[in-house]
Amino acid sequence: MSVPVVRACALTKTYGSGPAAVRVFEELSIEVAAGEFVAVVGPSGCGKSTLLHLLAGIDSPDSGFVEIDGVRMSDLGPAERAKLRNERIGFVFQFHHLLPEFSAAENVALPLRIAAVPPREARRRAGEILERVGLAGRASHFPAEMSGGELQRAAVGRAIARSPRVIFADEPTGNLDRENAERVFLLLREVQRESGGSVVLVTHDPELASRCDKIFPMSTPGIRQGVPGGIGSPDV
Repeated sequence: MSVPVVRACALTKTYGSGPAAVRVFEELSIEVAAGEFVAVVGPSGCGKSTLLHLLAGIDSPDSGFVEIDGVRMSDLGPAERAKLRNERIGFVFQFHHLLPEFSAAENVALPLRIAAVPPREARRRAGEILERVGLAGRASHFPAEMSGGELQRAAVGRAIARSPRVIFADEPTGNLDRENAERVFLLLREVQRESGGSVVLVTHDPELASRCDKIFPMSTPGIRQGVPGGIGSPDV
């Protein structure tokens, strides 16, 4: 049996302490196989974004563990964890988080520069990626000069710059109109199919979720494995 690209076992996460403590979820487990496009759905506040941050190693669980390609995050120091994220993980945020002082090309090239790719090669590859996401004519534009849909496509470009094993996308269509939401979703789907990588998509859009390979419905305090093509539980 092949090793899952993402494996999380018995995750528990609590914010705060004492009477004010808020347990986000408890004993949460999820696996994502190579090439799967998985939707994570559930009501606001159930911990979907927290889950993605734990899976990507941006945050750490109180208990349980996360593995990427069989590598356990908790076994890595901060520098090693950052290296693994740069090499194997792409992340698309709801609010894109492009650096405002960098052009579209510079934002897309940033993961390559962090990986010590020479500047000329990084610029060349960033240009290819921007063409791939339909932004070849916007390479020199800054985020303030771009539309919401363009910003999210640039964010997807940045996420795929290192050809990651898995992309975590946290409500990437949440602030877009239907046309741009569809365009970003199809872009993620196309990239996933061409690369053979995996995508974990947090979404409130049931129509988009229904088009994913699997749906994992979340509700406080946990997650239950869904079934391909449909919501896994009627009470979510």
